[in-house]
Amino acid sequence: MPALPVDPSHLEQHNSLQRSYFSSTPKPRMTPQRTPYVDRQVDAMIRFARLQPGQRILDVGCGMGRYTLPLAERGLQVEGLDLTPALLEELKRQNKTGTQIPLHCGDLLELAEPLTGKFDALVGFFTLHHLHNLDLCYGAMAQMLKPGGVIAFLEPNAYCPFYYLQVAFASHMRWEGEKGIAQMRRGPIFRAMSAAGLVDLKLERFGFAPPAVANRRWGRAVERGLEALPFLSPIRAFQLFGGREPLR
Repeated sequence: MPALPVDPSHLEQHNSLQRSYFSSTPKPRMTPQRTPYVDRQVDAMIRFARLQPGQRILDVGCGMGRYTLPLAERGLQVEGLDLTPALLEELKRQNKTGTQIPLHCGDLLELAEPLTGKFDALVGFFTLHHLHNLDLCYGAMAQMLKPGGVIAFLEPNAYCPFYYLQVAFASHMRWEGEKGIAQMRRGPIFRAMSAAGLVDLKLERFGFAPPAVANRRWGRAVERGLEALPFLSPIRAFQLFGGREPLR
């Protein structure tokens, strides 16, 4: 393993905790399911990151493929990266798209060199708040981009109170594994993107409803009504963060 600009013991401790967190208890919201809730988030990412067929796209923190598989079903050339081997094995089992999805297992800092300059876009869904160091990880991801490539993440909004209630009361979630939510704010994310050399930084918020509500017609109608209220914009549940590697 090449020398890393981070304490190796801290890195391994963090990664061991994350592997344990995602392997020790069932994570029902990671299981691939075709629902209005997932479809809206996938479509929002495609629009926000301007993903196009023919681009080489890496889904960072792909897990079991909850979002990777819908991206592939939409005709995108997607690959998956995750830290936890068991989740990648489940993705392989769940893949009924008829398309082979290349998978990469490991830490971003380890994989940056072999994947340098390979991708038109790196995307992630509810992954960024699990990473060990925003600055180092954004630097590694930027290294994987082709000139003009984009990095975009869909994340919880740190200012939305419902996430903290969910972590407190959901049996499959622990603060130890989810505490990065508090860093999902414009300041920390934009600073990390800027430090990685990304430009055209942008942030977009949308949505309010959890899956149990968003997957019902009446729930989606309520959500649209709440989104129409400008004063609620700062606490919308979901955020898209994006930046672009400059053309060279």
